[in-house]
Amino acid sequence: MSSIRTLLIAALLASASTGAVAQGMAEPTPFTAHYQLQISGWPNARVEHRLSQHGEQWQSDMRAAIAVARGNERSRFRVDADGVRPSAYSSGYSLLGIGGDYQLGSQELSVLPDRQAALFDLSRRSAAPGGCEGQEATPCELHFVDHKGEEETLHYRVVARDKVESPAGTFDAVSVETWDPETPERQLVFDFHPELPGLLLGVDYHRDGERRSRLTLSALETPHR
Repeated sequence: MSSIRTLLIAALLASASTGAVAQGMAEPTPFTAHYQLQISGWPNARVEHRLSQHGEQWQSDMRAAIAVARGNERSRFRVDADGVRPSAYSSGYSLLGIGGDYQLGSQELSVLPDRQAALFDLSRRSAAPGGCEGQEATPCELHFVDHKGEEETLHYRVVARDKVESPAGTFDAVSVETWDPETPERQLVFDFHPELPGLLLGVDYHRDGERRSRLTLSALETPHR
């Protein structure tokens, strides 16, 4: 059961550094994305990701569900010249009716971002050419707080810039490989849209060199589509 909870979190997980200047990066655009999450040995899960604007703040809301488990995460943040400034975060998980709810406020998020704000930030930064790029590149180090407000560290590198195909269409993509330095045998590879910050085109979860789950974009709604 713990593996299912881990994979639901993986569908909602990303991380980012907030140290770079955000000038010249893509501007936020509202969207609603629908996904299928394939988990080896389990029924497919439905995932929805919505980015919406609320005054000067943006809200990233992700929800995942299969027959026995559900998960959701929501983050509110501002976007300025210095990057992403989160102000509130909430999440909830349930597995066979057992789970918990978590909340973080501006004080807990004053130093490091939550992972939903970080997902948005990383997607913007990885779209611009720079360091940590290529399979042999020295990885960058990322810091964020988890749903309990505890600091976590991941390594990442940009491994490809290419097109990806999905049921929702064919898109330009930036592929970013991430892993926890304490468990390098487990990797998450995110395909980001370079012009729609925060939008996942797909995610693959690998363990011991084997793909264990895949998140596939099935439908996309934006103001321009």
